[in-house]
Amino acid sequence: RRINPEILGYEELYLPKSLGKIAAKRQGLVLVCGTTGSGKSTTIAAMLQQINLERACHILTIEDPIEFLFSDAKALINQREIGIDVPNFQTGLKSMMREGPDVVLIGEVRDKETFEVCLQAAETGQLVFVTLHAASTSQAFARIYEFFSEHEQSAVRHLLAFHMQAFICQKLVPTLHQDAQVVPAVEVLMQSSPTRKFILAGREHELDSVIKEQRASGMQSFNDSLIDLVDRHLVDPRVARELAPRPEEFAMRLRGIETE
Repeated sequence: RRINPEILGYEELYLPKSLGKIAAKRQGLVLVCGTTGSGKSTTIAAMLQQINLERACHILTIEDPIEFLFSDAKALINQREIGIDVPNFQTGLKSMMREGPDVVLIGEVRDKETFEVCLQAAETGQLVFVTLHAASTSQAFARIYEFFSEHEQSAVRHLLAFHMQAFICQKLVPTLHQDAQVVPAVEVLMQSSPTRKFILAGREHELDSVIKEQRASGMQSFNDSLIDLVDRHLVDPRVARELAPRPEEFAMRLRGIETE
């Protein structure tokens, strides 16, 4: 892939402002989900650049491949590419833990060992960004639990409940905007008391209700995001409805009818 030296901000990327609130956290796990080509790396780059501009800290990335090239601002940034700077993720992760970074970006999680390191880093006080191939928040939890045996899942659920800061899931949507071909529709689940309660109870599939109740804090569902994009005249309503996870709810809300 081409390495991009230009890192755009949230407004230029049509991303929700709540991502700035998440990037300001000092520790915990931030999981960015989506299918291949959904803009996960671009979103994380914007969040890391915010940290770079605002905070004196050490940022370490392990990527396969490097897609955005950062220049140090307030932060010291070390970027490592698999196959060039380190032979594999396992070696890179072992070296990472010895260097004591404040903020870490680990490329896509594909196995149990990598995710265990992510959880360990989040638990010991680092802000950890990681990507996962998943289409929604509920699917992301399911994918994570698949890495672990049944008797391990309770401990993992407990760690996620207390150390996740946010799950961000996105998909790209064709836009009406003349300066862009696509814009992101973004689901945002953030840490909160209800979020923690639902995860501990094994009710991750019901987190949509938490997002709905916590909209004022910056959380949003895919339908919330699509409604916003339509209201801003960035996406055709018919296209948005076709992509909405719950089309009937979307249609009713577009007419100004809130659903339970």
